[in-house]
Amino acid sequence: MKITVIAVGKIKEKFYIQAIEEYTKRLSRYCKLEIIQVADEKTTESSTETEMNLIKQKEADRILKRIPEDAYVISLEIQGKMFDSMELAQKINTLGVSGISHIVFIIGGSLGLHSSVSDRADFKLSFSKMTFPHQLMRVILLEQIYRSYRIINHEPYHK
Repeated sequence: MKITVIAVGKIKEKFYIQAIEEYTKRLSRYCKLEIIQVADEKTTESSTETEMNLIKQKEADRILKRIPEDAYVISLEIQGKMFDSMELAQKINTLGVSGISHIVFIIGGSLGLHSSVSDRADFKLSFSKMTFPHQLMRVILLEQIYRSYRIINHEPYHK
């Protein structure tokens, strides 16, 4: 299985980079992982609704260009379906068994995802009703994908 994470924005904090590197290393046993960073647009506190939508559209254009045609796309959205770890593992396993060989997870920028990205998604996943920094969300997502593979392979992992 190939897993691609497309995320808006660059990670600058060393501790996030180290955590991402650790989960990338752990996941190499289970899947081919690719992380694609697309540029984010600068926002200001005084941005109007129209300006914010334009920013999300520019970020969406960058995201959509990076999604392969044959990929199964899972967008991370507050309005998506909430899973526990077992359900996410089951989803990943079911996709693999059904012949899906490439899953793309999408993490938006600070303003979230434009509707065009949401519309392209095959599945919308929510990790919480809370909002997380998109840098931290990458770490959380990779940890949950790793946990999913441990569950799928009946390997121990702390609860």
